[in-house]
Amino acid sequence: MNQPATAPTLTALVVENGTVAELPAHEVAAYAGPGFVWLHAEGAAHANRADLPVYVPAMAAGALLASETRPRCDEVDDAALINLRGTAADTMTDSDGLVSIRVWVEGQRVTSVSRHRLAALAKVEAAMRAGRLTDGGDFVASLAQAISTELDPQVADLGDQLDNCEEMLDGGDIYALRRKIARLRSQAIVLRRFVAPDRDALTAMAQLEFDWISKDDQMHLREAADRFARMAEELEAVRERAALLHEQLTDLRAEKVDQRSLAIAVTAFIFLPLTFVTGLLGMNVEGIPFAESAWAFWGVVAFCLVIGVVVIGWFAWRHWLED
Repeated sequence: MNQPATAPTLTALVVENGTVAELPAHEVAAYAGPGFVWLHAEGAAHANRADLPVYVPAMAAGALLASETRPRCDEVDDAALINLRGTAADTMTDSDGLVSIRVWVEGQRVTSVSRHRLAALAKVEAAMRAGRLTDGGDFVASLAQAISTELDPQVADLGDQLDNCEEMLDGGDIYALRRKIARLRSQAIVLRRFVAPDRDALTAMAQLEFDWISKDDQMHLREAADRFARMAEELEAVRERAALLHEQLTDLRAEKVDQRSLAIAVTAFIFLPLTFVTGLLGMNVEGIPFAESAWAFWGVVAFCLVIGVVVIGWFAWRHWLED
């Protein structure tokens, strides 16, 4: 039996003359005041065109509701369409743990859509309710700052974990370290896949020449883009360091195998002549010298010890016992 589709949660806020108020979602399209309006649709996996205001063009609506997106920024007449990726507010089942937010930005109206909760939206909503966002430029700048601020510690944590792995190279469990390093490298690759396009999207947004994008907005957008650029470089460094550590662990593993093989070979070589002597003297035939002598057993033991010492000395002389 098919489960009923869950409608997205629609939230609308309006800032007018310094006053912030919630606006019924169905009244957003009819709002004609001078204030700044933000409509957000969350949980948009089952959203459709009817959930978005009529002023959103069909092309933009299709991009807002698309199931698969990547960060981008497009200029459409006097508006902009920008997609970004940020940290999820809830635990994600997918590997990357990032949430896509798609935003249609106009001077006094912003329409955003996300399929899952974005952690950075709480800061944006707080700024909106505080009356600090008065147009689309303020909104995008605040969103970019919030997303980059939320994601920065996550990227830095990957580098810190890799530092810990480097410190554990000498005495740590090689197999556990290899699994951890492989996981960190995979996370860095996935994050960089979206962090670099986030940077490009914000750089493109900062270059748009709209009246509603002020100099301060452009500065904040460039600052967020620079933060994403730094994170992309750090993720690339994590990926390369992880690959180098993986090679070092492989070399350490091979070195340990060589050391153990050498120990086995030395032991076998020492006992090889001893086995020959004991096998020869242990034959059940007549004529073995000194078979009736009382000292014969201890003589054979001493002879075997001398052979073992000579073999070990020869290995040491040839430097075959060195690591």
